[in-house]
Amino acid sequence: MTVSDRARELALAAAQAAADKKAQDVVIIDVGDQLVITDAFLLASAPNERQVIAIVDAIEERLLNLPEKAKPVRREGERSGRWVLLDYVDVVIHVQHSEEREFYALDRLWKDCPTIPFVDRDLVDAEAGAGE
Repeated sequence: MTVSDRARELALAAAQAAADKKAQDVVIIDVGDQLVITDAFLLASAPNERQVIAIVDAIEERLLNLPEKAKPVRREGERSGRWVLLDYVDVVIHVQHSEEREFYALDRLWKDCPTIPFVDRDLVDAEAGAGE
């Protein structure tokens, strides 16, 4: 089963919100063929707890401002700020401290699943500006 249009919309909007807050290693993984509970995982990391929380806040705000608003049905880990999980049913978002990202290696765990391409629009804009 491929990722639904809604899951793709949420994942890409969340990925851009994370990138706008300087998240590192933003990856969207299509887990729809492996899991029944969700279509995609979004993984992003940050070097400190404050930035993890800032990324989470930006993602939630961006998804609430979509034409078809989205609110997480579950969130975990916000108190410590080391690993926050936002469950939007179609997409589960993991924003992790860089150390947790390396230790738990969700990227490696789900390496057999395809990824959904994401390119930070700021990088595209910068490259377009450099070519002028």
